Amino acid sequence: MSFVRNHPQGIVFKIFVLPRSSKNMIAGLHGDALKIKLTAPPVDGSANKMCIKYLAKQLNLSKSSLEIVSGHTSRTKQILIRFSGAKASVKEQEHLKAMVESLAS
Repeated sequence: MSFVRNHPQGIVFKIFVLPRSSKNMIAGLHGDALKIKLTAPPVDGSANKMCIKYLAKQLNLSKSSLEIVSGHTSRTKQILIRFSGAKASVKEQEHLKAMVESLAS
């Protein structure tokens, strides 16, 4: 079962964040979530900002296309990747899903 699902505005996936790690990295899966280690502390939203910046870089997307939709103060978060246009084709949906799922490998 995939940890990525469709959303009316794009795709959503769950992440599990470990702040104050020694380096930024994707550490595989944590249950049904992508485990991400970040060097930023969980203070004043700095880990959330670093999370968006890091995921955007890993997925080769703009930071503005990513949004934390739930879990702002939790280690478990839901990330939304917005479609580039008003509506996305099935091909774009599948491409985005494949990009996110490849991070877990």
